[in-house]
Amino acid sequence: MKTRKLGLGGPEVSAVGLGCMGMSAFYGGADEGQSIDVIHRALDLGVTLFDTAEMYGPHTNEVLLGKALKGRRDQAFIATKFGINRQADGSAVTDGSPANVRRAVEGSLSRLGVDHIDLYYQHRMDPDTPIEETVGAMGELVKEGKVRFLGLSEAAPATLRRGHAEHPITALQTEYSLWSRDPEDEILATVRELGIGFVPYSPLGRGFLSGDIRSIDDLAPDDYRRTNPRFMGDNFQKNLDLVAAVAAIAADKGVTAAQLALAWVLAQGDDLVPIPGTRRIATLEQNVAAADIALTPEDLARIDAVFPRDAVVGERYAPGGMTSVNR
Repeated sequence: MKTRKLGLGGPEVSAVGLGCMGMSAFYGGADEGQSIDVIHRALDLGVTLFDTAEMYGPHTNEVLLGKALKGRRDQAFIATKFGINRQADGSAVTDGSPANVRRAVEGSLSRLGVDHIDLYYQHRMDPDTPIEETVGAMGELVKEGKVRFLGLSEAAPATLRRGHAEHPITALQTEYSLWSRDPEDEILATVRELGIGFVPYSPLGRGFLSGDIRSIDDLAPDDYRRTNPRFMGDNFQKNLDLVAAVAAIAADKGVTAAQLALAWVLAQGDDLVPIPGTRRIATLEQNVAAADIALTPEDLARIDAVFPRDAVVGERYAPGGMTSVNR
């Protein structure tokens, strides 16, 4: 597995990480044993970056990752996130208060079964707590040895600058793929100016860019993607037509649509470390192999021609979710 650094002088991790969310939440029923097998296979393939969060489950995804990494902790770079607290009624509340920073890290350490977290993100920005207070409290965890590096997720450029001034931020995690290119406006320029690594989540458009989802009925009844604007109504077919055009280019290169889409993300800069998720070993192996696919300028031009930046139809989250991103 090729490796990349998260930011200037930051930690070295596998060029492709593994997002673990879907193993426990949002995408329908999952099999713990199968998920552990996927994580073990990822380790065998040289994947080192594993991404989870307190709110995935909630809590159960961290427990799962901890089980899978038992006895192999030294092979993994663990990233987890705090700051979205799930309520009994299913709603979510953002909380970046110093007290919640302290509460959350102790819970994550316990569930993961580790004595430190490699990369600790604030999952979403809390409008009621200044970023300086949140990052200041996170910085105390670094001093105590409970956390090695700090990250922010879905932070706007101005917020990122303020947080980074309080304590060095190692990585920013934001959605980025062929169908979510908003980071190209300001975010990529900002992280590069500040020497911060960039971790694209959902680099395969929540699986849509794989071309494997041909109908909304391919999704489980409780799969949250059924409520995602890009999967709903007429948007579904319009976006599927875009994927078909990308799949044709992939076929010319002898790779899958998912591999081409992931290779496209990797080609946007050596400072990007995408974290595609999967619950299947075969898909994991294909994703890892994408790190070795070289796209020529001609390839990139063909992809842009059939899938231009603003071609996707629908917001990336329902209205409520959009209020919490890029803040």
